[in-house]
Amino acid sequence: MLEELARIGRDPATNGYVRDSWSPADLELREWFRGEATKRGLDLREDRNGNLWAWWGDPSRQPGVVTGSHLDSVRQGGAFDGPLGVVSAFAALDVLRGRGFSPRTPLGVACFTDEEGARFGVPCVGSRLMTGVLDPGKALSLTDDDGDTLSDVMARAGRDPYRIGRDEETLATVGTFVELHVEQGRGLVEQGSPVGVASAIWPHGRWRFDFRGQANHAGTTRLADRDDPMLPFARMVLAAREVAEREGVVATVGKVRITPNNANAVPGLVSAWLDARGATEAGVRALVTELARDADVVEESWTPVVDFDHSLRDRLALVVGGGGGGDTPAPVLPTGAGHDAGILATAGVPSAMLFVRNPTGVSHSPEEHAEQADCEAGVVALANVLEDLCR
Repeated sequence: MLEELARIGRDPATNGYVRDSWSPADLELREWFRGEATKRGLDLREDRNGNLWAWWGDPSRQPGVVTGSHLDSVRQGGAFDGPLGVVSAFAALDVLRGRGFSPRTPLGVACFTDEEGARFGVPCVGSRLMTGVLDPGKALSLTDDDGDTLSDVMARAGRDPYRIGRDEETLATVGTFVELHVEQGRGLVEQGSPVGVASAIWPHGRWRFDFRGQANHAGTTRLADRDDPMLPFARMVLAAREVAEREGVVATVGKVRITPNNANAVPGLVSAWLDARGATEAGVRALVTELARDADVVEESWTPVVDFDHSLRDRLALVVGGGGGGDTPAPVLPTGAGHDAGILATAGVPSAMLFVRNPTGVSHSPEEHAEQADCEAGVVALANVLEDLCR
């Protein structure tokens, strides 16, 4: 299944992936999901926010156990972030059916919309809308780099944008959610384990910094007469590293927009996006406060710390570590990466995550990788977990 997905949205020049939400690549990925659900005789549904659900059993009678992830990507991302969780979900169902297992509770595979936020700047749009964390009016007005709003692109894709919002009907079908994901770090490499369990997601957010100046001619404007916003922007980037080290957090300026963006002109505006994450909210907030002195700052998204359900986490660690029956738990480790599982957990849905070892720890890059044997171990671990939860 990963090989089938490998051609969709791939940039041949870089081998990276560009799978923006509601783009032609995203729509093709949705059709692939529909095809896999149909092959297995699953009941396919698309909710009001564009999230896809494939059900083995009827969740209207009782809430089910759901697994899955997302298929969109960051721009020039890798092949495993998101797709591994969706592919492993279908593969785990195949394993369970091969064992002759029949779940006592409905079992679902989910594919969430726009988890990465690459197009509109807000991550986990599908799960945030479904749980009511993201206001529908704000979501519809989100604008991509071409000036298209979320409302525009959903309408072009044949969806009614004015139906989006908190979805009580869909939420009522999800009793437990387990997301498998490639690890975005080297924790499992250091612990020598192919599969682990998440303990928590660090608090994290994105902020837009606008540095305003005066556009002017690069050759005729004296240095003393310039109001160049690139200078405070450059100071902010350097300060972000220094303050992050002091506060014990991580900070990244990975996106910049310069206006008018001419090589022979002093800019009039520099907009930069800061991504900040850390073990404590206080450390992240202190960083942003200190950096915000010379700019207009807008908080575009914020996710508080997610401490996954302890009893569910410990149960999964034993199932994964013992292969379904042992008493040696799998490694339990935190992550600085955001996920749909974290959004559902914050909304009160019992949620957990499995991580599959990443040999280099590189993610959000074409170099992202997981070994075949580790992926297969992840599928077996997920199947064991689903079997345990659906008995």
